[in-house]
Amino acid sequence: MHTLPDGAALPPIQSATPALPDYAELQCVSHYTFLHGASAPEQLVGRAAQLGYRALAIADECTVAGIVKAHCAAKELGLKLLIGSQMTVTPEDGSPPFRLLVLAMNRNGYGNLCELITVGRRRAEKGSYLVRPRDIAAPPPDLAALRGLPDCQLV
Repeated sequence: MHTLPDGAALPPIQSATPALPDYAELQCVSHYTFLHGASAPEQLVGRAAQLGYRALAIADECTVAGIVKAHCAAKELGLKLLIGSQMTVTPEDGSPPFRLLVLAMNRNGYGNLCELITVGRRRAEKGSYLVRPRDIAAPPPDLAALRGLPDCQLV
């Protein structure tokens, strides 16, 4: 039986399929994505481990707020954790906004993802964000390291 870092036990899963293929959820949101996610990051990690997932990506909307809790739970349960964020990107030319999922591939990618989140959050009112395509495609000189979001996978 798996337990969460706070000691809470997860009930065993009764599966009709004895062996599931390797699986990793790449767009999971926690309660840090308000009005969409309902579970705490550590609960999501616990459930993924219980279901036999090989990995889990926590990708809340324009935040990495729950990543530390998810990391601690994943480390304890032996689950690979992918760190990401999803966001709406709003073009300046009036064309429709689109959704972007950004997964950090390593520490440098995590830093680039966090910097992009900071850019988007600082540009808008508290509680909201505004990410533009140029933030990734042609950032200003002081943010040149964000060009193409090195060490991140864009989906």
